[in-house]
Amino acid sequence: MISNPIPWPNGAKCAACLTFDMDADSLIHVDHPNDGHRRVSAISMLRYGPTVAIPRIVETYRRLGLRQTFFIPAWCMEQYPEAVEAILSGGNEIAHHSYIHENPVAQTRADEAHWLDAGLEVHLRMTGRRPRGWRAPLYNFSADSLDLLLERGFHYDASLMGDDIPYVIESRANGGRLIEMPSHWGMDDWPQYVQSMDLNYMMPIRAPRHGFEIFRQEFEIAKLYGALWVPVIHPFATGRLARWHVFAEFLEAQLKTGEVWFAPLEEIAAYVKGLIDKGLHTPRIEKLPQYAEPIGRVLPRASPR
Repeated sequence: MISNPIPWPNGAKCAACLTFDMDADSLIHVDHPNDGHRRVSAISMLRYGPTVAIPRIVETYRRLGLRQTFFIPAWCMEQYPEAVEAILSGGNEIAHHSYIHENPVAQTRADEAHWLDAGLEVHLRMTGRRPRGWRAPLYNFSADSLDLLLERGFHYDASLMGDDIPYVIESRANGGRLIEMPSHWGMDDWPQYVQSMDLNYMMPIRAPRHGFEIFRQEFEIAKLYGALWVPVIHPFATGRLARWHVFAEFLEAQLKTGEVWFAPLEEIAAYVKGLIDKGLHTPRIEKLPQYAEPIGRVLPRASPR
């Protein structure tokens, strides 16, 4: 069912990376710029991520010998340096996820570039290296995002939903290319576990094992067909005690099989690029942006009755 399968290393049946977006309370301050600081309960819910969940998650990875990827807004890195230190001490990847979870689609090119650079400065100062990957806040990859990422030397993006395996996104402006590490809303934990009036997101919360079922089924099919399995999860939600217990059980069981390649996204992207460069894999290529102008302007108008 995958026409151009990727030969994963050591005969692995699929590649996998649990990607945590550690947005912390940036979400409250962006959504409520005038009174976010007064929403104490909502802030406590989101601060649970860096203060309680991150140490728990990192300890699980240490125990299992795993290294994975964390996407963190730069403002959150500055607010929670202990969480950054814990993630890095485990050999995990920290990738770019905006400055304070601002929306690139709503920005001018100059503003998007400014905040991308502001985040890069924080990464360099706190991690000692430039991030290899980027994920747009709330998947809001703009028509300018690819060119801005290429100009700054990024290796991969993880914002788009256009395939079941890594593919190539190519700039219409200059032909530059990045490796795209796709996921989709079906592997995001917000519809399963998040309910917050302050964030205007009210979903029927699933029991931990019930909520995990969608991730498990996606994983089983990824493993069957050799796909890429990239959950998009959040420490304040999936890092809660019972939910993370279920995820940790799953990880331990899968690691024992030796059939899955768990790795940080930067390593998976580098491996795929290496295959492409050697002519060992032919990726699907998507040129971006897909459209140069609003399509609504060219639609025929309805005839008057």
